[in-house]
Amino acid sequence: MLSTRRTFLRQLGATALLLPASRFAWAAEAARLPRSTPEAEGIASSAISAFLDGLAAAKHEVHGLIIARHGRVVADGWWAPYAPTLRHTLYSMSKSFTSTAVGFAVAEGKLNVEAKVTSFFPSSLPAKISENLAALRVKHLLIMAVGSGKEPTQPMVREEDWVKSFLAHEISHEPGSVFMYNSAATYMCSAIVQKVTGEKIVRYLQPRLFAPLGIEDATWETCPRGICTGGWGLSVPTEALAKFGQLYLQKGQWNGRAILNPGWVEQATRFHIQQPSIAKPTRPAEQNDWQQGYGYQFWRSQHGAYRGDGAFGQFTIVLPEQDTVIAMNSESANMQGQLDLVWEHLLPALKPDALPPDRPAQETLATTLRNLALDIPTAQPDSPQSGRLDGRTFALADNDRGLRNLRFSFGKGLIELTADTHTIAHGVQSWRRGETAFPGTPPRLISGGAPPAGTSHPLVASATWRDETTLELTWRFIETPHRETVTCRFKDDTVAIDFKPSVGKPAAALQGKLSA
Repeated sequence: MLSTRRTFLRQLGATALLLPASRFAWAAEAARLPRSTPEAEGIASSAISAFLDGLAAAKHEVHGLIIARHGRVVADGWWAPYAPTLRHTLYSMSKSFTSTAVGFAVAEGKLNVEAKVTSFFPSSLPAKISENLAALRVKHLLIMAVGSGKEPTQPMVREEDWVKSFLAHEISHEPGSVFMYNSAATYMCSAIVQKVTGEKIVRYLQPRLFAPLGIEDATWETCPRGICTGGWGLSVPTEALAKFGQLYLQKGQWNGRAILNPGWVEQATRFHIQQPSIAKPTRPAEQNDWQQGYGYQFWRSQHGAYRGDGAFGQFTIVLPEQDTVIAMNSESANMQGQLDLVWEHLLPALKPDALPPDRPAQETLATTLRNLALDIPTAQPDSPQSGRLDGRTFALADNDRGLRNLRFSFGKGLIELTADTHTIAHGVQSWRRGETAFPGTPPRLISGGAPPAGTSHPLVASATWRDETTLELTWRFIETPHRETVTCRFKDDTVAIDFKPSVGKPAAALQGKLSA
């Protein structure tokens, strides 16, 4: 899974992955959390190395990692082509930030968690207000105990007015009585904060959270009516997650002043409701980190910890007893497996006092962290087909992407695919960075809040020949967890192109024939 960063950079080229400083760079070095050595903060470097080895052995695809102890980063690394300056989609890790926006509004007297949800949207209510809807309060949204019989998010995001759709959705149980994880509840928290403050939560949080913590360039997807999606859609760099966790670990204190009410921190992270037992558990409930209770958009965890998390392994893990924060961005199919490795390797290594310096172990860890990289697909660098196909145009059959023509260009160390006006440059068995608005990309877990068609997204792309007639392209959308494998099969004067995203269903193939 891993190759060395040195090899990666040689394949990529010295300047190919330089990112625009105006967009991605921190405002100042001081915005970073302070750094230290593991041993100085009471954790063995060898334990962190064992954790990294465990991630690799279990084939967890991690993109970024920060481990902070006593407020100082003791290990940080990014698996190239991911980088510390890149934003990363958080999926449901966004929920904990939405909860924080509610906390600020409560502290400012603009909101009360006991307030009835119906009171905020009188013009969006259904003609008949059920007893359960009338009883629904903000706190029920926060603890995922709306009382819905069916999860309401997918029906909601198919509508133009999400608030109205949510309020019309049947609430089968008394609010507060049954836990059902759903992103629609978090969206409603976002809508309520926007209603009482007059600002989208991404803007509302800017002077209250993002600016004090030195978090720049946060973006948040919105619904068709311009309300931040709340339950997903926030994108920030990995270090922003570490800072966020550190703020909660410090009970809302930052650089000696109170940023967030400590009472809110306690309320948001304590046990409020138990998840239903799993019908066919794969492990005992006490060892399942999704069975430890839920707070205000934070999960309770084993070992007295709590966390925010998002699909595919977007984590902010806070261990109060050990004064530790662990942040990760990933595309992992086994989030419990990631947490198990934290409990196995890192938790027992967190000692109360500083350890003697261990220079060899520190150097080994530092080398590993510098050289983290995801594998680049490699098979054959060239094919006899490239000379025959270079610069020629395929006319495409009717397709759901609305594309009409396709062309391949083959150069030294470079393959370009052009579909109508969309050109993606690929390094040959190496990464080439660019941006694309190729229809149907990037892959995503949920349709609601998607940027409008034509929005460009950063990516790195590589190409390799699987055999003489099969060209495989890999597109990594480096501000998301996801990638897409594009397989081009040439036969005589035709091409068939299959799209296999790392999330969601494979898209319909494109069929083309060489133009005369």
